[in-house]
Amino acid sequence: MAHPREGLERAALRYLLQRSGSTQQVRRFMERRLDRIARKEERVRDEEERALDEAAIVAVLSKLERLEYLDDARYAKGKMKSMRARGASSRKIRAKLQEKGIDSDVVDERLDEEADESELIAALRLAKRRRFGPYRTKEHSRELEQKELAAIGRAGFGYGVAKRVLEMERDAADALIRG
Repeated sequence: MAHPREGLERAALRYLLQRSGSTQQVRRFMERRLDRIARKEERVRDEEERALDEAAIVAVLSKLERLEYLDDARYAKGKMKSMRARGASSRKIRAKLQEKGIDSDVVDERLDEEADESELIAALRLAKRRRFGPYRTKEHSRELEQKELAAIGRAGFGYGVAKRVLEMERDAADALIRG
């Protein structure tokens, strides 16, 4: 019977065809796969076998990177764009990308490429989705504004950005979102 390491590349490619992923995510997928197969076969992996598995994983990852199937910078850019479209703050984006195993330098580089205004636009998208500030459908009250301010803050936006969003007129907000 062939060793599970021989099918790692094929499994990793199948994984990437189904979803985009960071290098760290693909690494974790391959590690879990090898662990699951060993448990299924009821065998214990010793240090030597773990070292061989690690070498196979590194070889597959470097081949996928060389073929440009894996590119953490491209993954970060795409993930950041989709999160911004849903109204995610820079803090939330940073946390999510680091959770996915993206290097801090890559995250910082991607966030620095954005203009400061993108944080405001993301907060406006959140406000539109949640019907806060200029998109409010309820009667304005100080208590409601405080709740909205807190919700925007919990989403990772700073006080200044949250305050600007809540004080903005709907036409100006729509113009900023449209670009």
